Amino acid sequence: MHVVRFTEAPPYDAPGHALMRMVRLQGREAGPADTAWLGVSTIAPGGGTTLDASAVEKLYVVLDGTVTVSNGQDKVSLQRWDSCRIAPGEGRQLSNDTGEPASILLVMPLQAPSPA
Repeated sequence: MHVVRFTEAPPYDAPGHALMRMVRLQGREAGPADTAWLGVSTIAPGGGTTLDASAVEKLYVVLDGTVTVSNGQDKVSLQRWDSCRIAPGEGRQLSNDTGEPASILLVMPLQAPSPA
């Protein structure tokens, strides 16, 4: 068993993220993981990410507040406990368009799947 207390979760930075505090809960610098890593982002009002795509899928669950998610074509506002999957290669932009902080859980594979 590997436990990471939220208060001790290591912070990390990612390009294209503004007014966000991100910590890893499991995987990478937070400890051992075989397939995925888990993180939480707190997004301040007006904060978010640029529109970008990656080679791996991303799974999001809003923990608190409202987060707007866009893939460059569709845009949806997610509230507490709502979830969203972003497919490999699909654009992703997160934003907090409210006056209150929001937090979102992220699950991502450690690496892109090998081509078949």
